[in-house]
Amino acid sequence: MASKFASRSNEAELMDDLESSGEVIDQTLRELEVINKWLGGNQVTISGLNRLVTNAALPIRKLKIVDLGCGGGDMLKLIARWGRKKKLDIELIGIDANPNIVAFAEKNTREYPEISYKAINIFSDEFKALSFDVVTSTLFTHHFTNEQLAALFGQLRMQASLGMVINDLHRHWFAYHSIKMLTAAFSRSEMVRNDAAVSVLRSFHQSEIESIMKKTSIENYSIRWMWAFRWQIVCWF
Repeated sequence: MASKFASRSNEAELMDDLESSGEVIDQTLRELEVINKWLGGNQVTISGLNRLVTNAALPIRKLKIVDLGCGGGDMLKLIARWGRKKKLDIELIGIDANPNIVAFAEKNTREYPEISYKAINIFSDEFKALSFDVVTSTLFTHHFTNEQLAALFGQLRMQASLGMVINDLHRHWFAYHSIKMLTAAFSRSEMVRNDAAVSVLRSFHQSEIESIMKKTSIENYSIRWMWAFRWQIVCWF
């Protein structure tokens, strides 16, 4: 029998239900912010932004960043602090298809006036009409098939002027069993306990990421393995 880690799972996560609302969503988003903070995985996105800005052809003073699958806005808060530290004129837009998640995020980041939100689907014409400098994505791309991602990355190549930073999971037995034990012991959210392990099974081996990238028009990119069993993909446009 083939290992469950041999290929990407297509099992749905509870959070894929765009009608999810109420305390189950709020509790899940609160827990995810704590989990990602203490496991250190959020720094994968921040270090990717540093690499993208450092290697840009021109000095950067102003930046418009769109964060896909923004969830509760915790990553946007970190990006806002990063921008302030670098003295950048920064505009941040969080994108999530679930309006209930966006409502939570708006409350969660109300002390950051540089952050705003749009409750839209990334495959919609409304989203395709947007333009920005940088697109970020943290623990979001594993929700889509390889074919959907190849099409999305090609689309983002046309929308973003500077580049893209993707932070997502490495499909590995240790990551799977560790997050399963951690959430079983500490989580009070059924959604977190279910989705954390499923997310690992839906995530990537490096060869799969490389295969996706080959189907796009993106030529200048890097793939790095980083702590918390994450892949950091930085693309320069």
